Amino acid sequence: MRTRFGARVWIIPDGFYPSASCGEQISHDAVCVLNPGKRDAHIKITLYFEDRDKMEGFHAVCGAERTNHIRMDKIRDGQGNGIPKDIPYAMVVNSDVDIVVQYSRMDTRQAEMALMTTMAFPIE
Repeated sequence: MRTRFGARVWIIPDGFYPSASCGEQISHDAVCVLNPGKRDAHIKITLYFEDRDKMEGFHAVCGAERTNHIRMDKIRDGQGNGIPKDIPYAMVVNSDVDIVVQYSRMDTRQAEMALMTTMAFPIE
């Protein structure tokens, strides 16, 4: 029987941050984290692209026994760079404690907005 809850490395192969939004809702991606443990999770996110170098230096914290919805339109790397708009990317999410990761995308480029969500892939 499995006693661990979560993993320390998660893969999200399909990220996309649209530049356009329609109405009050802003188009965005989010890395949704659950930390069921007793210690804060220190999270590093690395982005990978089809035709450019990877981007590193994105950090977040998810408190012990808490959740954190890391909005990809708001996170910045150590140099202040944000997620590039309108460019597909993939993510590797690393944590120093076991967490659970879900990915969601709010696409409001048209009035009939779409919400997509999926569980990230855990690496054991």
